[in-house]
Amino acid sequence: MTATIYFKEAKYEFVRRLRVRAFVLGTLGFPLMFYVLFGLLMNQSFGPIRMSTYLLATYGVFGVGGVCLFGFAVSLAIERGLGWLELKQASPMPPAAYFVAKLIACILFSIVYIALLLALGFGFGHVQLSLLDVLRLFAVLIAGAIPFGAFGLVLGYLANATSAPSFVNMIYLPMSFCSGLWMPFQFLPKVVRQIAPFLPTYHLSELSIAVVRGDRNNGTLAHWEALAAFTLVFIGLAALLQRRDASRNNGLL
Repeated sequence: MTATIYFKEAKYEFVRRLRVRAFVLGTLGFPLMFYVLFGLLMNQSFGPIRMSTYLLATYGVFGVGGVCLFGFAVSLAIERGLGWLELKQASPMPPAAYFVAKLIACILFSIVYIALLLALGFGFGHVQLSLLDVLRLFAVLIAGAIPFGAFGLVLGYLANATSAPSFVNMIYLPMSFCSGLWMPFQFLPKVVRQIAPFLPTYHLSELSIAVVRGDRNNGTLAHWEALAAFTLVFIGLAALLQRRDASRNNGLL
């Protein structure tokens, strides 16, 4: 019975998002359009690889991060404002099912996005990756959904229903620029490159770039450790904000 509840909650969460055209076009179409403009139309050599291959990794991070942040933060903020979250918590449904369903829906959308990105890269960008590297890239990007989902929880508890999309964009777009997701990291100003290691987007992009470059165990452990630390910090902050939210709803604050 518990497994059925988790399955149905995840199914309806995915279907609900699929029916929201603004979410589908914004999280899938926007980064794909940028990849076409900068990865395919400006497909020059960048070191040992072409720009289409390099940006395949960074725009993969940009798309997956956007799916998770908007999937968690915006929907959570709206559902908090409408009282839907409070109703869910009062139901006999397992408390974790609500959040697990959102994570599964984000992972499914991320898989669709990565598949479309790879189709563009292989079909029009002359990307050449082995099947093993494609699977590794999939694994790295899907694993990256976890810290970004946790970050989305924090933003969802901080934002309100009306300002959530703008609030997420104000945070995520500068993060993406400072992490070198839109242009090679080496071309960024020095002060920006000094900020990047404090951002989860930077560490996930370094892991993805290592895959498309064919690097093996070249400092990747440090990036995985950083992402794990970010995840734990975000989950802790989200738990504190959730308790604060519950106390306000109960009239304790």
